[in-house]
Amino acid sequence: MIVHAAGADLNYVTRGQGPVCLVLSSIGTHPYELQMPRALDDHLTMVFVDVRGSGRSTGDPASLGFDVLADDLEAVRRALGAPRVIVLGHSIVGMLAIEYARRRPETVSHAIVVGTPPKGDMAALIAQSTAYFQAHASAERKQVLQENLAKLPPGTPPNEAVFAQTPLRFFDPRFDAPALFTGAEPRPEILMHLMAKLGPTWDVTAGAELRTPLLIAHGRHDYTVPHVLWDDVIIRLSTATKRIFERSGHQPFIEEPERFTAEVTAWLGGSTGNPAGR
Repeated sequence: MIVHAAGADLNYVTRGQGPVCLVLSSIGTHPYELQMPRALDDHLTMVFVDVRGSGRSTGDPASLGFDVLADDLEAVRRALGAPRVIVLGHSIVGMLAIEYARRRPETVSHAIVVGTPPKGDMAALIAQSTAYFQAHASAERKQVLQENLAKLPPGTPPNEAVFAQTPLRFFDPRFDAPALFTGAEPRPEILMHLMAKLGPTWDVTAGAELRTPLLIAHGRHDYTVPHVLWDDVIIRLSTATKRIFERSGHQPFIEEPERFTAEVTAWLGGSTGNPAGR
């Protein structure tokens, strides 16, 4: 489906039933259609959205600011006829989910972020995650990462080289990840915009107070975005709840799908927002 917004046509794909949950993507909707647990479809209408300038959505990635994003997602919400929505973002895209919720608390009932850092400064994050990996990863995990990186041929594109980093991203350091990204439509322009333009100055605690209930889901074995980065931050977020997934890395919805579904649905049922808009 396509919805028209100012300067862009936004692509989205829908499945499931129940309150609407917008799942944001910057790499095309198909990977997240594959990765999100099908059990969530029994509880939520899952709406996978290519943000402006990504996937099958048009528009200039450079025009994507947080205010424009909120307007874009409001256009999707109105097209769906939903009075309120839940929004979910993974990794750095969780930044977008939080900022949509911050700007539209009247129409965003809940925000869920998975493997998202509390700040968007990539240089600082890499330094923190590297130190955490060295201090906490097992010898086996470190050895597998070293072997994977040594096998990469010169000139391997970043979207392929990332699969050598499975020891950083999954509970199982030998996880076979490529199939999970079938149909990905990465565009360097949107990724660079998120990481080099929007990210460096972003801080979850900056700006207007976040009034929307926020679920922070993190794998204990996520060495790209260590869960401990939230420890000194969450105490300043009155609406936030943190859940740690013991047998997961960067994508607990893949490694622990049953528990992820249970945690999300239980949290939605117990938090103060009303996803149905009633």
